Parts: sequence; C-alpha cells; structure tokens
Amino acid sequence: MPKKRAKKSKAKKISKNPKLERIPSGIPGLDRLMEGGLVKGSTNLISGAAGTGKTILCAQFIWEGLRRGEACMFITLEEGPEDIIGDVRRFGWDFEKYIKDKKLFLEYRDPFQITDITSPLLDEIKERNVQRVAIDSTAVFGMYYKDPFEIRKQLFKLLAGLKGIGVTSFLTSELPEESTTLAKFGVEEFIVDSVILLKFVGIGGEEFGNIQVRKMRRTKHSNAWHPMEVTSKGIVVKKEERRVLMK
Repeated sequence: MPKKRAKKSKAKKISKNPKLERIPSGIPGLDRLMEGGLVKGSTNLISGAAGTGKTILCAQFIWEGLRRGEACMFITLEEGPEDIIGDVRRFGWDFEKYIKDKKLFLEYRDPFQITDITSPLLDEIKERNVQRVAIDSTAVFGMYYKDPFEIRKQLFKLLAGLKGIGVTSFLTSELPEESTTLAKFGVEEFIVDSVILLKFVGIGGEEFGNIQVRKMRRTKHSNAWHPMEVTSKGIVVKKEERRVLMK
C-alpha cells in the first residue's frame, strides 16, 4: 500500500516588525512628523523654557482624547484646575462639560503635601480606565525633593509606572534656554519613549515658536525644527523645516 504523506504543519508566521498602534496627538501638523501619531501606551516628555507652550500642548492632547470619547486625566502640580479651565476656554475647549460627565479628571496635587504621587495616581488611572494622562510639570519635584538622587528615584518610579500600565501620557519639564540636556533633571529623557522640544527663537527682531521631535522610540521621525503657531484653536505645526535655529 502506498504510504500516506504526512501533512505539513502550517506554522504561523510571526512578524518581526508588528505594526504599532498609533493614536493622534490632536496637534495639527505634528503627527506627520512621527509616522502618523504617538505610539499607544507611550510616555512622552515635552521640554521647553517658560512660555513656550508646554501646558497648551498637554491640554490639546487631552482635548483630542475627550473628543474621541476617551477617559482622560490632567494632573497639575503648579496651576489650579480653575486656571487650566480658564486658559483653554479661549481655544473653545470646554473642559467643565467633560469634568461633569466624569470623562475628564482634572486635579491639582500639592507636592509639599504628598510623599508618594505615583502609587495613588496609578491606582486611579486603572480604576477610572483612563487612556490619556497629562502631568504638568515635573519641575516641582526639585522643590519637594532636595536630594538629586531622590528626585531621579521618584521620577523613575513615576515614568516607569505610567509605562507599565500602558496609558499614553504627556509630561512637561522646564528647560533653561541654554541647557545642554533634554530635561530639567537630566534623567527623564532616558526613561521616556519620546522627547519633544519647544523653543522660541529670534529672527529679524521677531520671536517664533519652534518644535522638534528629538527622540521617539520605534518611530521614524523628523529631526528638523519646525515652526509652530499658537492660533485661536490651539497649536499648529507648520510643514517647513528649520535646519538651524538662530538665537
């Protein structure tokens, strides 16, 4: 009798480069610089000097999530919630409506009255099924923790915790104009998945806002500086590039 041929097992091919799920940042012009959006579940650091638009960028990121029906959390370590609500109202963003609907959790945390911001924050994110988080600003860690080692330890705990639960987050960091690092404490940029720099430069006697995606893991991104403008509807990133920034 002829031998029966053994059936070949059909092993599933495992893709070496599975397509990453990306989500829109909500900032017009920014997503095209980074393969269409933010990596879902990533931690993203927004660094820049005072007045460069860090808080607006965070609020715009949160507003995009609210528009898409996502539960969002905005933790402010500096301004009060009423100040944030008033600041974004000029762009037509009604945060109060989403707070009442329990879709936005806008909270002030006093770093001088808490010893651990990370554990309770992560518990709340999981309990409320939050999908986007903004924390403004990590600079106050230096006001509460005096020991540089302790500052780095607490920041690492916070950033690693956010990455561990898979929430997409924006965190801001104050960056002096002439700084040679990418963040205030010189450790954040090594933990986060991406670093987005904001800068004002003077050209021809006028100042212009600029943005650069300095680092973004698992993403082919633009390395150039791009002009950005704060409009009546929020921040808009323009297409043209500035290879060199003038002081």
